[in-house]
Amino acid sequence: MPKPALLFIILLSSLLWFGLAVLGWGGLAAFFAHPARVALVIIGFAFAVAGSFSEAGLRTGEREDRSNRWIFIPFLIIGLLSGWLPAWSDRHDFLVIDGDSVRWLGVLLFAAGGALRLAPTFVLGRRFSGLVAIQPGHTLETGGLYGIIRHPSYLGLIVMMLGWGLTFRSLAGVALTALFIPPLIARIHSEEALLEDHFGDAYRAYRARTYRLMPGVY
Repeated sequence: MPKPALLFIILLSSLLWFGLAVLGWGGLAAFFAHPARVALVIIGFAFAVAGSFSEAGLRTGEREDRSNRWIFIPFLIIGLLSGWLPAWSDRHDFLVIDGDSVRWLGVLLFAAGGALRLAPTFVLGRRFSGLVAIQPGHTLETGGLYGIIRHPSYLGLIVMMLGWGLTFRSLAGVALTALFIPPLIARIHSEEALLEDHFGDAYRAYRARTYRLMPGVY
């Protein structure tokens, strides 16, 4: 996909995502009344623009595990809810955690998770796909972040979602982050099965010395 078109799609998706939050908060003026939410928007769009410069895409490659595509349904539902519900609950003081420190912790986690989510798209380049697939000339990445955990981008996504929820002080946002994990784990299992089948002993050895998501934990 040409870069201008990719940038347009990414920015439009981000605009729709933040639009749900603005809707939840009752309008632009109300949403942008707090600097933490302003920071959230700036960081979010900065990541969106930066992501358009990577070579990541949505490629089936030369071999794809199509059986896990069901996970896009819960991803979409949870994603839409997490765009709107935390902002709504913040506006109505429903199931929230008091304190601006929570908001700024959320902004920090959103930024850190976004960086961790984005970095692998540049490390893997065209090997990074939104689908579970083996790309032409696919090689196994085992250095840097991948020398510690096998799925840094997924960890970044979880941290980013948690940060989003906490920026709105929303326990509902935290719960939605937890609900996002099971389908993500299912995707990880599909991805690892495909990689093991493709790379054999090299992947099994790599898996034996690394963690999936959390060093020392999982």
